[in-house]
Amino acid sequence: MHYIWKEWKENIRGKGLWLSLSIIVLISISMLFKSASLAFDKGFYILLINLFDTIIYFIPILCLFIGAFSIFQEKEQKTLIMLLTKQDNYPSFLVKKSLGLYTVVLTPLLAWFFLYLMLLKFQLQLDFGGYLIFVISLLVMALVFLQMGAAIGSFARSRMQIIGYTIFVWFYFFFLHDFILLSLLPDVTYENVKIFSLVYFLNPLQAVRMFLETGMGVYSFGHMSRLLEEFMWTKPAFFLAGSLLIWLTVSFLTAVLFNRKEGYE
Repeated sequence: MHYIWKEWKENIRGKGLWLSLSIIVLISISMLFKSASLAFDKGFYILLINLFDTIIYFIPILCLFIGAFSIFQEKEQKTLIMLLTKQDNYPSFLVKKSLGLYTVVLTPLLAWFFLYLMLLKFQLQLDFGGYLIFVISLLVMALVFLQMGAAIGSFARSRMQIIGYTIFVWFYFFFLHDFILLSLLPDVTYENVKIFSLVYFLNPLQAVRMFLETGMGVYSFGHMSRLLEEFMWTKPAFFLAGSLLIWLTVSFLTAVLFNRKEGYE
């Protein structure tokens, strides 16, 4: 609780969280105005898919920066040294700090999308199950990139390094990962398609997108080829859960193993 309160006070004074939330709010409202011409019964799904396709470019990089600068600030202000000398170790600190980050970032996000649902009620026919899938998709995406940001902040030595690492991670998951897989696509066969599937859904953005679009009914797996059946060998929800677990674990271990406690070691 101490870390959550500390994180909340730091973010209230800072501009990063409020700037990020403002961007998401403005995008959501602009998409709502654009949906005025959509059909009452089908426009809800179109709006959420279009909103997701727009907001997916912002949440990852914003969460990377928030997570990275939150950890780096502890080192820059020398509070990390004091926290670690009070019979606390870095893994314990990182767990508490991460929980504080999750609470401070996800609570305003949840509050806004609860209010947004109230606004949608006056314009479109709601599907609460579909909206829950949409919110879960955003929360999972935010969790993954907040933890990656915390890892970047743990081993970065300067703010310029944070900016460089953050842009690289964002670029990799948005462009480079898929480009690498496209180059391997001619070699995909029935025998190795499951391995290709695992690597494909290791990208959290693809796992989130598939979970959302299948949940919304955009994709149907009723008439698939044998190759596609092997590619989708389990439910999208399991791919999403696996991607979330893997990246939270990898990010946490990377932060612990390569952390730099300036002035402490």
